[in-house]
Amino acid sequence: MTIDTHLERLAALAGIRIEYALLPPDRDGEYRHKHRTIRLRRGMSARLHRSVLAHELAHAVFADEPSRFGPVHAKQERRANEWAALRLIHHDDYRRAEELHEGHAGGMATELGVVVSVIEAYRDILLRVEDAVYVRPRMGAGMWDHREDVA
Repeated sequence: MTIDTHLERLAALAGIRIEYALLPPDRDGEYRHKHRTIRLRRGMSARLHRSVLAHELAHAVFADEPSRFGPVHAKQERRANEWAALRLIHHDDYRRAEELHEGHAGGMATELGVVVSVIEAYRDILLRVEDAVYVRPRMGAGMWDHREDVA
């Protein structure tokens, strides 16, 4: 199963309908909680489509309602970006892409089939401590999604 099929299946299981529509040029997608609908702009590249769908699906998972209050909006967007990054990027693939492209976000995004903002969101959830990198660390011993020893 491809990641695209997996995302579409997640949406279906959650009762979220995906529609393709003409959206304003500055919008690639949106989630409408009241209607349980994700609207996506027609004609996006596969990388952009996958990235936007995962981002909007995160808004659905968290039942986000649009907010004009800056801190709330920023929190919703950051959380959606991080949720999408964790679903679209496997850490071993990220590590290989980082080595192959010497950390260049654009090359890594192309390699991993996502957009640069997904790479940036994934980087934001990494924590480097001495000779280790932790993915999504939390408080408490052994509380992380992945630990990678680095030189």
